[in-house]
This record gives sequence, C-alpha cells and structure tokens, in this order.
Amino acid sequence: MPPPTAPGGAGAGAQRDPGLQPERTRMAWRRTTLSCAVAGVLAVRQALRSGPDPLAVLAVALIALAFLAFLGAANRRIQSLDAPRPPALSPRAAAAAAGCTIALAALGVAVLR
Repeated sequence: MPPPTAPGGAGAGAQRDPGLQPERTRMAWRRTTLSCAVAGVLAVRQALRSGPDPLAVLAVALIALAFLAFLGAANRRIQSLDAPRPPALSPRAAAAAAGCTIALAALGVAVLR
C-alpha cells in the first residue's frame, strides 16, 4: 500500500505551503492595531474635551500605555509571520493582546463616564 499523501497530492514529508494565510494574518494584525489607535485617539479627544481632570489625565496615560503594549505584541507577531513556516501564537502573546484590548475597552468606557 502506498504511503499516505497530504492534500493536493504532496508526499507526507513535503513542506506545507501556507499560501496567503500569513499575509492575511499580518493584515488582520495591522487592522486591529489601527482600530486600537483610532479608539485611543477618540478616547483622548473625549478626555480632553472635559477639561484638565486628573482622572482623565490618568486614563489617557493608561490608554497610551495599553496601546503601546498592544503595538509591541502586534509588531512581534507581524515579524514572526515573515518566516517560511510561521510559529503558532504563544498563549502568553495571545493573553497579552487580549488583555491590552480589554484594557483599552475598559479605559474607553471610563473616559466616557
């Protein structure tokens, strides 16, 4: 009986062709980063409209910190997608990205109150 073949007829030892998957993932990370930047700018704008409130200044600083952390995580992931066979996203990186996103959402809500 012949050895099993991978989809598309390639042999079992053949390298998987990721196709456009890494490029789509890279673009998704960039879109998410842009969305976070827009949300952060709108939150800063809202905080500045209310005047020089110390709580608003603290929220703006925390928004900037959360955005920079997310930007760093996204940048590392985008760079790792340049490999011929990109590694899976680590649980730590996924938790960091999710935590930054939740923090941005929570701080945005805090600025609106």
